[in-house]
Amino acid sequence: MPALIEHMASRISQWEREGDRRTIFLACYQRMTEHMLASVARNEFHDSVWVERLIGDFADYYFVALSRWEEERAGPAVWQHTFSGAMRPDVTVVQHLLLGINAHINYDLVLVLDDLLRPEWSNLSDRERSERCADYDAVNRVIAQTIDRVQDEVVAPYARAMRMLDVVCGPLDEWCTAHLIRNWRSDVWQLAIQLIAVADGKERADSRQRVDQLALARARLLSGDALGARVFGYPLRWLNRLRLL
Repeated sequence: MPALIEHMASRISQWEREGDRRTIFLACYQRMTEHMLASVARNEFHDSVWVERLIGDFADYYFVALSRWEEERAGPAVWQHTFSGAMRPDVTVVQHLLLGINAHINYDLVLVLDDLLRPEWSNLSDRERSERCADYDAVNRVIAQTIDRVQDEVVAPYARAMRMLDVVCGPLDEWCTAHLIRNWRSDVWQLAIQLIAVADGKERADSRQRVDQLALARARLLSGDALGARVFGYPLRWLNRLRLL
């Protein structure tokens, strides 16, 4: 998918010139996508065709949300919150990054899985379902392998550019790899399987809307809106309860 990577790179270059902080998440996402596509090319999945389709459809959700925001200041509530947060000078580099990851995983990924798995799920054998899940879980390994590159190439340079202390970007490995992304992606699979069982129509639409609201609640916590506190100031029991750890 060279066109997808080029499209991401073009947006990153534009936003870097403009000083647009949306580039923090997209620069991370581009590197993750490059590593995913490299893994597909090495045939590291049970069904590389399915994983490649997942990668493309996943990116489509992001760019559709971006277009709706730029054209109408509309779109999914969690993305509205995330994109508007990019204009807030008090939001740290890590917060910008986690807000984008939250919206893309806890909202977009649930819906992408529903789109892809719903038409085939009832016809898949137990083995095929297990392989779908195994391919999905294998992405965690790719993400873990990419985190150091994101830390060095995205978080640290932007932290310096925004004149932030190094300690601000220090927890990225722990939060994104060991806690946030792994926990969130585990939840997302379960949510998607539950969503697949919901009939088409209003019930499905309502369920997908609830996914948006759950992701928005996490975004508000990450950006420090809830109870007027920042995410790193929350008691661990709150973070565990909300699957932020």
